[in-house]
Amino acid sequence: MIRTALLPAALAALLAAPAAAAEPLPRIAPEQAGFSAEGLARIGAVLDCDIAAGKLPGAVLAIARDGKLVHLQAYGYRDKAAGAPMTTDALFSIASMTKPMTAAATLALVERGDLVLDEPVSTYLPGRFAESQVAVLDASGAQTGTVPAQRPITTRDLLTHTSGLVYGGRGTTAVHKLYPAGSVAAARSLDGAQFLDRLSAAPLLNQPGAVWDYGFGLDVAGLVVEALNHRGLDAVLADTLFAPLGMVDTGFAVPEAKADRYARALPDDPVTGRPQDLGYDALKPGRFACGGGCAISTAGDYLRFAEMLRTGGSFGGHRVLSPAMAGYMLSNQLGPNVRNLIGNADPTRADYGFGLGLAVRTTPGIVRLLGSVGDFSWPGATGTNWWVDPARGLTVVFMAHTPGPMRWHYRYLINALVYQALER
Repeated sequence: MIRTALLPAALAALLAAPAAAAEPLPRIAPEQAGFSAEGLARIGAVLDCDIAAGKLPGAVLAIARDGKLVHLQAYGYRDKAAGAPMTTDALFSIASMTKPMTAAATLALVERGDLVLDEPVSTYLPGRFAESQVAVLDASGAQTGTVPAQRPITTRDLLTHTSGLVYGGRGTTAVHKLYPAGSVAAARSLDGAQFLDRLSAAPLLNQPGAVWDYGFGLDVAGLVVEALNHRGLDAVLADTLFAPLGMVDTGFAVPEAKADRYARALPDDPVTGRPQDLGYDALKPGRFACGGGCAISTAGDYLRFAEMLRTGGSFGGHRVLSPAMAGYMLSNQLGPNVRNLIGNADPTRADYGFGLGLAVRTTPGIVRLLGSVGDFSWPGATGTNWWVDPARGLTVVFMAHTPGPMRWHYRYLINALVYQALER
């Protein structure tokens, strides 16, 4: 029996203890969800072995089935040098996993009647991209001239990476040298107006709508969202996506109060041995909130966003997109005349189709990952990854800071390990 005199002290201790982080979904036993507990344990055994071998510092894996949380586990270290263990609420730079969130905000404008996907981007960003030129290159990649774009860039082009606005760091042609290296690099060195000025002054690498080639489409789309909402993309997403979905730890910089939850990459790339970092200080926001790669999030928060897409545009009683628009976002938008270079951006998504802001599987075979026709995803260059397999009711988020070539290894590995644990 607890003595009455001890109750105040016990209560004080309870109130002083830090509250456990709320789980993103109601939890269910793995066996009830068709998972093997032994199979899930195998995932941990493999990751623990790799962490001990110095292949990655640590990771967080979240698995849900039919809207129920099956697995949420932290592995290894949040900061290996400091000996700090990984926690399930660790914060990660999610890089291009920002893109689907920006796409959702853009499509919400379509539903509001403020934007039409196939109208020129210059309609919403006056003075920019109205008379784009396309570079003419010789076999060496040198520019020999330009020709007028056959049609204007549209918002659809921005969301499908068919705008011709390419990442400078993903090629060696004269055109690539005119563009910033990537989304984060652009946001760290330029403000939104300067960024748009630079892109609109440069020639396009490809004719609009002709080639899927990775680039700044979602960053420009984010600035369209800003222009039509008359406020920053970070504020728009906070009000229309993060708050309604309960994504309490997602934003465009790590708050000082949460700095000790930010996960660190290994100081040296385990494959090349060269020093590595994520390219920026996550505690400092960029000069603009880049919709192509600047967000910070947790496994639990992103699981909520992914579940919103899986369930047709709503989560927890809050609707972000209509079922029709959510379904359209997740449908392949690349026609037979579009040259598809997705495999150049990420070999693990080679031969996927592409919806609005994310990759979509169009065939049960050929592609490199296990899954089902209709599964959708888009990973981050920092090592983060996620996918949804609607046919199986499966949602998976894998968070790790492995920014080098090792990230592709873990995309294949985690994909195979999750499916081997699934028994029905």
